[in-house]
Amino acid sequence: MADTLSLFTSIGLSEQKAKETLKNEALSSSLKEAVIQAQRVNGASGVDKAMGTLLYSMASRLKDNKRLTFLSDCIAQRKICSELQLAAALDFVKSHPADPISQKEFDEACGVGVVITPEQIEDAVESVIKTHKEQLIKERYRFNMGLLMGEARSALKWADGKVIKNEVDVQVLHLLGPKTEADLEKKPKAQKAKVAETDVKVKKEEAAVNGDANFVEGRSLMEQLRGEALKFHKPGENYTTEGYVVTPKTMELLKKHLEITGGQIRTRFPPEPNGILHIGHAKAINFNFGYAKANDGICFLRYDDTNPEKEEEKYFTAIRDMVEWLGYTPYQVTHASDNFQKLYDLAVDLIRRGHAYVCHQKEGEATLRMKMVMEDGKMDPVAYRIKYTPHHRTGDEWCIYPTYDYTHCLCDSIENITHSLCTKEFQARRSSYYWLCNALDVYCPVQWEYGRLNLTYTVVSKRKIIKLVENGVVRDWDDPRLFTLTALRRRGFPPEAINNFCARVGVTVSQTTTEPHLLESCVRDVLNDSAPRAMAVLEPLKVTITNLPQDKKVDVRVPNFPANEAKGSHTVPFTNTIFIEQSDFREVMEKGYKRLTPDQPVGLRHAGYVISVQKVIKDSKGKVVELEVTCCSTDTAEKPKAFIHWVSQPLVCEVRLYERLFLHKHPEDPSEVPNGFLSDINPNSLQVISSALVDTSVKGAKALDKFQFERVGYFSLDPDSTADKLIFNRTVTLKEDPGKI
Repeated sequence: MADTLSLFTSIGLSEQKAKETLKNEALSSSLKEAVIQAQRVNGASGVDKAMGTLLYSMASRLKDNKRLTFLSDCIAQRKICSELQLAAALDFVKSHPADPISQKEFDEACGVGVVITPEQIEDAVESVIKTHKEQLIKERYRFNMGLLMGEARSALKWADGKVIKNEVDVQVLHLLGPKTEADLEKKPKAQKAKVAETDVKVKKEEAAVNGDANFVEGRSLMEQLRGEALKFHKPGENYTTEGYVVTPKTMELLKKHLEITGGQIRTRFPPEPNGILHIGHAKAINFNFGYAKANDGICFLRYDDTNPEKEEEKYFTAIRDMVEWLGYTPYQVTHASDNFQKLYDLAVDLIRRGHAYVCHQKEGEATLRMKMVMEDGKMDPVAYRIKYTPHHRTGDEWCIYPTYDYTHCLCDSIENITHSLCTKEFQARRSSYYWLCNALDVYCPVQWEYGRLNLTYTVVSKRKIIKLVENGVVRDWDDPRLFTLTALRRRGFPPEAINNFCARVGVTVSQTTTEPHLLESCVRDVLNDSAPRAMAVLEPLKVTITNLPQDKKVDVRVPNFPANEAKGSHTVPFTNTIFIEQSDFREVMEKGYKRLTPDQPVGLRHAGYVISVQKVIKDSKGKVVELEVTCCSTDTAEKPKAFIHWVSQPLVCEVRLYERLFLHKHPEDPSEVPNGFLSDINPNSLQVISSALVDTSVKGAKALDKFQFERVGYFSLDPDSTADKLIFNRTVTLKEDPGKI
């Protein structure tokens, strides 16, 4: 340790920096090797501080030590003398993984031997200033000097940046003279031009009306990507990805891959057809299909159908249905079973190459195991197992079926996938992914893992949802209290809102947990612009307007979207008998209450009337069952403190109000819920109102049609509805107004 510390300080590192470096085992090992190699070239005293700085920078930035000796030699021989050259050298070795390296190409790419004279720098700066002279004189020192620097550096790629800056400063001073008081005054900040809110709103409304799932509040699909995802490799440059394994066959295989794909981005969404997709899958769908679409690529929908015991045709249909519901069309629908023969042939080849063996055991008598160790320490993972179960597509043709670890990477290879995007739990399988492709000398895609989408107050695992169904907690996979995609659709969540939510959450390598209210906010944003208004009363209170004739009926015009009346309207009947919410009347006035009381009138939305209580009618138990009121026009009445919704000659309907299914944020966490998730069920997660009233504008609505019931919430027509009985699911509540009492 002391010898290494001394070695590091000998190249100019401070003792503190050297000690910090020693704490990083990988960095200290690389740096030690680099310094020793440089000393072999120049002698123990021939590594000065400038050279040491470059060696340190190289060791800390080089991901693969395969080229460490080569780069150390170049630095020691002073072929690489600057950070600029080092950056070029690192880029070169990353993009040229195959042996041997062409010294000539390397020297050209890194500016080896290029000498930039002071005269060349002076001439280049003079030429740049001449180009911008008129603007320079006009703007003086407010001119963007970085522009001059950038153009001069472009002309002289390998020139020292500090020298260029000094020359720019000298020549600008010579042209403009010293700074004046006016030059030193702070420039006022420019006011940012505000985008007209109406323009944005019109775009959102047009998107909602036209069903444009790609309009994500101004965010493009590429803006879903965060952090490491922006560093994705270009097709054919798989070797530039950290951790990608390069073999002697890699470059040849990549060349063939590019010939087949034409440099096109290829992704895939590979669900197992043994359950229904959930909100986490929506992120995977958006990422895989969205990344391909944003780059003019293609995305496969591939069913990983290698376990016939759990697969059912209904899941195949439901999965594709959900992908298309979210607005995506697969380039091609494929199945792992399409490749059963090819996978079998590759397994035989793997045995012949000495990379797999047959292991005899009880279940099915034998398995095929691969000779490798996975990242989590698991040895010899199973590639094939015997299952005497007919396959839904191949029947009884096979009794041996490949595992995920064997199938996944090879199907990616067969389909020439460029970016194999997986959630973080598959990170431990990356080594086996690369190993198997390379062991068979087939094209190896890049696997990249991202953090899965986790929501609080829910469970999404197939096994746990089945338990909820079996225990009668929920009706089925599409129960609106669940976060399966079929459940969210039934509840009334628009696909655009789910896509917007995935865009807001973004794609990162870190694991995050998100609150459901963010998803609900996205739902409100879409429905506010797409769900026409209607009026519904959940807990009706009869109101008789005594100064209107019994036989008088007026058609009241109600705008579908009050904020934009150009989007149409509908009419509802208004008679002397209406119904209001029980909560919109209080017999005893309370401070801050703005709605109807015996002493306080209230307005009726859209009707143009203000009503005042004349008589309160109660049943034998003292409950208010009817009000007798009088009305007057809003044109003559004093403006009321509030306007309430109402219905007249309404339709009777059933309304289902949903709350969170679980009481705790993390129902699967034993520290929060010691007795298991089934003990955490919210007893009030579903409230059924069997005799709610809704205005006639909803008559003729189709299943999953969406409405905003004014002052109540957003609702969607349930598929259980019939011509005689409409059933509405509450999708989300309206935004809470703290001033509304």
